[in-house]
This record gives sequence, structure tokens and C-alpha cells, in this order.
Amino acid sequence: MRRVYLDNNATTPVLPEVLEAMQPYFAEHFGNPSSIHHHGQGTRAALERARESVAKLLACRASEVVFTSGGTEADNLAIFGLARPGDHIISSTIEHHAVLNSCKRLEALGCEVSYVPVDSRGLVDPDDVRRALRPNTKLITIMMANNETGVLQPVEEIGRVATEADVYFHTDAVQAAGKVEVDVKRLGCGLLSISGHKMHAPQGVGALYVRKGTQLEPMLYGGSHERSRRAGTENVPGIIGLGKAAEIAHQAFARGDLARMAALRDRIERVILGEVEASGANGAGAPRVPNTTNIYFDYIEGEALVIALDLKGLAVSTGAACSSGATEPSHVLTAMGLPTEHARASLRFSLGKQNTAEDMEFALSLVPATVARLRELSPVYPKVVMRS
Repeated sequence: MRRVYLDNNATTPVLPEVLEAMQPYFAEHFGNPSSIHHHGQGTRAALERARESVAKLLACRASEVVFTSGGTEADNLAIFGLARPGDHIISSTIEHHAVLNSCKRLEALGCEVSYVPVDSRGLVDPDDVRRALRPNTKLITIMMANNETGVLQPVEEIGRVATEADVYFHTDAVQAAGKVEVDVKRLGCGLLSISGHKMHAPQGVGALYVRKGTQLEPMLYGGSHERSRRAGTENVPGIIGLGKAAEIAHQAFARGDLARMAALRDRIERVILGEVEASGANGAGAPRVPNTTNIYFDYIEGEALVIALDLKGLAVSTGAACSSGATEPSHVLTAMGLPTEHARASLRFSLGKQNTAEDMEFALSLVPATVARLRELSPVYPKVVMRS
């Protein structure tokens, strides 16, 4: 059976070039980068080259890059590294659970947290962030790109709000890095999180940008790794992979790869909305990363459609992988004001560098017919449906 993978916001396949760069560091170059002998210093040099590649992708100093085990740890380090009991934190209602659950924990520890809303397109209003400021506000943490809808938040404006108020600004850029250009100075953020497996590096590695001079309390205690900001021997193969993926992503901007990806995404969205009645794009009208579309199909359950498409060889999702199997509808879509039935009937299509125009045609050969078949089985599907 032919299989096409369009769930790249959940995880991406490791690119062949990335795997090739990693392989020597599993066996031949195995040294501990903290060792001062030949074996250690060889891996240390490779690790620092990878750090420079990540720094180039983020337009920051290499010394400002802290390697972590992934986006979740990077988010946690940014949030718990700054907030203390009595502090006030501002976040949004559409954050990834790595941020939302961290904020809930802060509330239990004696912090105050304000969650600003989004509009029907899934966008935060920077003026809402400004209005949420208090004298004890310590941190603003609002994502750059939403993992379910792909909507890009107005982080530059939010960064200006933070600068004017002299508070820290962290942005979760896990779904943005490698898909849109990131310049931490232009964004005005002091902290920014990325994850390797969202950009064709392996799972289990990520990074946190920490602006020079930021006093960050570590979460892990041990050696003085990562300039005493993250103890523990570095995951050298993973970091090498992240560095190579960052290098490839940086080159892709100059080649126009992202415009081609956006064209593929736009085709799948345009054809589906044109052929399938009672459907619509969540987040339409808002700026989005080039690889993501989130579409609702009335009168069916999204998970049933995911399973039906998987049986035919197409992998898509109903939303965040970490929430798969949840009985509640997407918190992102409900925060946008979607009725529960729309939220439950929504599918995310997310492309990766490996996807081709032929993959899009394969998906388009399956989705409309599968939706029609499931609707015929649905007791709530009327015989005549007006387009919503």
C-alpha cells in the first residue's frame, strides 16, 4: 500500500543528510565533549559547530543557545527558570500544553497567571497583552506559531509590549523555526524555544535561546554543562542532527522552498474546500506557517476520518499528538470560538520537506470520497446540505 505522511507538525522524518551527519557520533566519534583529551575535544568541536548553525537560524550569538532534550524542556526551562512565587505571568489560551501546564503549575506554586484570548482567526491582540500587564508581571510567554492551525502570532508587537514594560518575553517557536525566518532581535524576545523533531532532526533534542545577561535558574543540577544552564552530558548525535537540520532550513529560505511548500498546502486546502460541502479552514484570513492547514468537516467525527484515511494510506491528525485520544475537543479551536461539533470534526494537514505534488494528489484522491462515505453513515447528516 502506498503511504503518504501529512502529520509533520506531530513529528518529521529525519532527513537523509541529517542522519548521515549524525552517524559518526554514535560510534567513531563517541567522546564526552567535556573531556580534555582527543576524543572529547573532537566531539566538543562538532557540538560547537552545531551550536553555531542553530544560532545562525535564530540570528543570535552561539553562546546564547542552550541545548535541551526538546521543546517541552526548553519551554519549562524558560518559564520555571524565571518565575518565582508572587510573580505575574501572561500567556494565551492557545498555547501548547508544555506552556499551559507549566503555567498551571506556577499557579499552584503561588504565581498569578493571566491567559489572554484569541479572536476567531486564532490571533492574540497585542493590546490585550498590554492591558494584562501588572506591576508584578515578570514574564510574557506566547507562542510564535500554533501547532494545530499554523497561525502566526503578532510576536513582534508583543515583543515591543514586553520591552516597553521591561518584562521578559518568551516565545515557543517549535512550530515556526525552519518554516518562517526567525530573528530574535527583531522579535524582541529574551527566550525562544525550538525542537529538533519538528524540523527533520531526531526526537529528543531541542534548544532554548537565552539572551545574553538573562539570569536563568537551571532546572537540572549537576555539572557545568551548557554554561551551567542545563546540567548533563550533551546528546551529541542529536545535537549534530539539530545543527544539520538548522543548516538545511536556513538554506531553504534562500532557495524558495517554503513558497513551494505553501503552494502545495494551498492546493490541498483549495481543492478540498471546493469539492467538500459543509467544510471550512480554521484560521483562514490569518498569517500562517506555509505547511499547515486545519479543516473542519461537518457531520462527521474527526477521529473517525483520521482512522478511515489511515486505512487507505494517508496519515493526518485531529490536532496535537500529545492530546491524541483526548475526549475533550481541541482547546485551541474552542478558544477560537468554534462550536464543539466543528472542533471535533477538524483535521490538520501538515506538510514536511519530504512531501511532493504527487503526495498532494494522493491525498486529494482520498479525502473528499472518504468524507462522503462517512457522512452517509452519519445519522445527523441531512440529505441536502447547504454549504456553511
